[in-house]
Amino acid sequence: MATYGPLEDKLVVLIGGGGFVGRHLAQALLERGARLRIADRHPEKAHSLRPLANLGQIQFARCNVADRRSVEMAMHGANAAVYLVGAFSGDLETLQADAAGWAAEAAARNGAEAFAYVSAIGADPESESGYASTKGRGETLVSKAFPKATIVRPSVMFGEDDAFLNMFAGLISSMPVLPVFGPEAKVQPVWVDDVAEALANALADPAAHGGKTYELAGPEQVTMLELNQRIAAGQARHRSFVPMPDAISGFFAALPMAPMNGDQWRMLKAGNVAGGKLPGLKQLGVQAHPLGLFLDKWMVRFRKHGRFGDARAA
Repeated sequence: MATYGPLEDKLVVLIGGGGFVGRHLAQALLERGARLRIADRHPEKAHSLRPLANLGQIQFARCNVADRRSVEMAMHGANAAVYLVGAFSGDLETLQADAAGWAAEAAARNGAEAFAYVSAIGADPESESGYASTKGRGETLVSKAFPKATIVRPSVMFGEDDAFLNMFAGLISSMPVLPVFGPEAKVQPVWVDDVAEALANALADPAAHGGKTYELAGPEQVTMLELNQRIAAGQARHRSFVPMPDAISGFFAALPMAPMNGDQWRMLKAGNVAGGKLPGLKQLGVQAHPLGLFLDKWMVRFRKHGRFGDARAA
């Protein structure tokens, strides 16, 4: 009979589990034999996971993290939990700080063995960015309520189904000339499945990873201009990129319907790379996969004739 390890038959609650990271983390946990409860405002976003689970291995619960009672009910009976909610708009204080603290308190009260909070590189309670400051306060509240919680701070995450690479890829495929905001700003993209594996490892061994903060970043640092150029090359397209001055970038980010808001611009301008002072993927038992391993393959569908086209630039 197959054995899966320390998470086998343990109930793991994923708050915000219907999102991009949550769906990938759920797959990693199902492979380890864990039982899952996907707690999300729209849990149906994760219904695609059903064929991957055994009978009774996965539950879907509607959860409003702005309602403390709803969070506490979602946490009932959890052996471990991960708080995954993140947003750039709305009541960030509640979504990223208060509700994370409520979940951690409920986990501690219920005797959960492990708790992880997904923060972000640059998280700082004193930051001018609402996103970064509330992530920082979320870390503080979680650690106070559940001292052995694991905090992970990922860089920008990429995956075939992400909203990051695909946004740029869509623009590059349709526009011959594109502005680049923060062209010299550096990012260190991390594969979402590496983050998922790291979180699963943290939950499986809270004695080793509890009470610690990790920065999760990929092995490559690239500027935003370089990233756009690599996406265009993967699509076999010649594109003209126009680096935009910071003043214009900041003005653009303040406009309604812009692809990034002021918070995102401030974080981009500051850079999104690991500081090197905290442990990372390696210390969580994960070998980081570079963006270049996947990019050309994923960009084929954005080429002029998809996989049936040739490599000549469009």
